[in-house]
Amino acid sequence: MDALPSSSPTPEQLICVVLPRFNMASLTTLIEPLRIANYIAPSPLYHWQFQSLGGGRVTASNGISLDCEPLSEQMSSATVALFGSWGAERNTDSKLINWLRQRARHGAPMIGVEIGAYILARAGLLNQKPATTHWSFFAGFAETFADVMATEQLYTLDHQIMTCAGGTAGADLMLHLMATTHGVDLAKEVASQMLHQSIRSAETMQRPIIGTNISDVNPVIRDVTRFLERHIEDNISIPELCEQIKVPQRKLERLFRRDVGCSVVQFYRQLKLQYARTLLVSTNMNIREISVACGFNSMSYFSHCFSKTFGRKPSQYRMAWPDDEHEPVWHGTIYSFTKLPKHQQSER
Repeated sequence: MDALPSSSPTPEQLICVVLPRFNMASLTTLIEPLRIANYIAPSPLYHWQFQSLGGGRVTASNGISLDCEPLSEQMSSATVALFGSWGAERNTDSKLINWLRQRARHGAPMIGVEIGAYILARAGLLNQKPATTHWSFFAGFAETFADVMATEQLYTLDHQIMTCAGGTAGADLMLHLMATTHGVDLAKEVASQMLHQSIRSAETMQRPIIGTNISDVNPVIRDVTRFLERHIEDNISIPELCEQIKVPQRKLERLFRRDVGCSVVQFYRQLKLQYARTLLVSTNMNIREISVACGFNSMSYFSHCFSKTFGRKPSQYRMAWPDDEHEPVWHGTIYSFTKLPKHQQSER
């Protein structure tokens, strides 16, 4: 956001553009730090408004509706935060894209929140820039936009263009911007009011390793996970993996059984299947292409593994939230695919 002189009474402006089925939690956590800052400060520091294509009431994924004004045609330096969730990955509305481009040309800061990053990318605003999105759509985002420097973290900053993974990450982004503009002390006080005990950095991981409490994980497990995530398309054998990371196979298997609750082979296959279902709902790749991209030599074996894991054929998983379903469902939780180790069972 643009910095203002400390003596200026003019609040910083934020335009929240919401798309149907947006995530209410992502919206709330992004604007709540601003509300609290206004509560603490001698005079209001921020002002926000809600806009949408065509205006009117827009319904979030939780069923709550929000009254919105139509997209403003008046150019200003107000920050634009675009909130998109289910369905936004396929949004190609030319009016919205042109509006975003025009705003960007006039120097307005932009924030692509959650799957809103897809639309900023389609508008060409993320080319050769770091960008993120929610981890459940990250693989599709990275596959779809080769010119974007996709990185799975809480948020990214590149001059006037920002992206945010959604959820509670919005609070961290806004607290960072607040600290930059109005000082660290204010940001810390706002975080304290929110019971947000520590302001996380942009590079913070979005999620723990599958099936684990990250604080309890052996560093070898973290290294192996990162290595396997970089080799989703390959079929790395366990001996090859052990040679790469310089860990004996027996020790590696023992660590996985203890900290993750499954074998390395099972974990690797699960990574591939998680990657596959993300590509199914967030790209236009056909099932054969997805099978190859996930390192399966046989499409029939891929379909068998996918159906056994998620209870649906790959062809039935193409829509993240079909129009005929009232609520979104992400079939199969990641924790159900690993047997929780005994030493962690009491923690859940």
